[in-house]
Amino acid sequence: MAHESQLSNPAFYSHYQSLRLRRHAHGILEIVMSGEGANRSGLSTANAQMHRELAEIWRDVDRDPDVRVALIRGEGKGFSAGGDLQLVEQMATDFAVRTRVWREARDLVYNVINCGKPIVSAMHGPAVGAGLVAGLLADISIAAKTARIIDGHTRLGVAAGDHAAIVWPLLCGMAKAKYYLLLCEPVSGEEAERIGLVSLAVDEQDVLPKALDVAQRLAQGSQTAIRWTKYALNNWLRSAGPAFDTSLALEFMGFAGPDVREGVTSLRERRAPDFPAGDL
Repeated sequence: MAHESQLSNPAFYSHYQSLRLRRHAHGILEIVMSGEGANRSGLSTANAQMHRELAEIWRDVDRDPDVRVALIRGEGKGFSAGGDLQLVEQMATDFAVRTRVWREARDLVYNVINCGKPIVSAMHGPAVGAGLVAGLLADISIAAKTARIIDGHTRLGVAAGDHAAIVWPLLCGMAKAKYYLLLCEPVSGEEAERIGLVSLAVDEQDVLPKALDVAQRLAQGSQTAIRWTKYALNNWLRSAGPAFDTSLALEFMGFAGPDVREGVTSLRERRAPDFPAGDL
């Protein structure tokens, strides 16, 4: 974690371990999904600690009077990896873990939506898992043209819950949302901009500078005008709450089923999954 002297109201953030926090001028708080929890490919993985902190941070941002804008990014080879397979296995076998992570997944989505401060995301490389929730729900999303956005739920053997049902159809339309979510097809940053899934796609070396520029413009604008505009626009997302709640419930019901075990095994063995035939 960054030194407390770099943070506004450090008491708000002293308990964060998987997120590194840095304060910039004009009330910009940079949130870095730390490589300290990275997997072997050098990507930040949403283990239990990271998942919990990603859900909580937005409440602290919202109540910190010295923060005007939050900027979230990854480090190293990409924005974020998928969920930690050990955590997935615990969710599949332990009801208490499954219900805890369900609450965190719910809170992550609603806390981003309800955070009064504008949020900017800067995505490069792979963008998967819980980090992608914040990346695509951010008010302004900046992606590298070469970024690879992947919602991997159905590949794992569970329904596409998290943020998918609440925001993908609104951003890129139902036809594109179904294509990418049902098939787990990767979306390049360039294609994501074309279909409206992200705000802007730029060359990789320009992702963070552009995101900081956007954050600075937001921080120097009328805070009431910007925050109230965000609040009004996000009523579109709040109105989709029942669809999101259903998708999340179905996702976590899937974690108790047989397909997720094959999904995890196939990922560990680096092979295509062989899901059993089902008649629902």
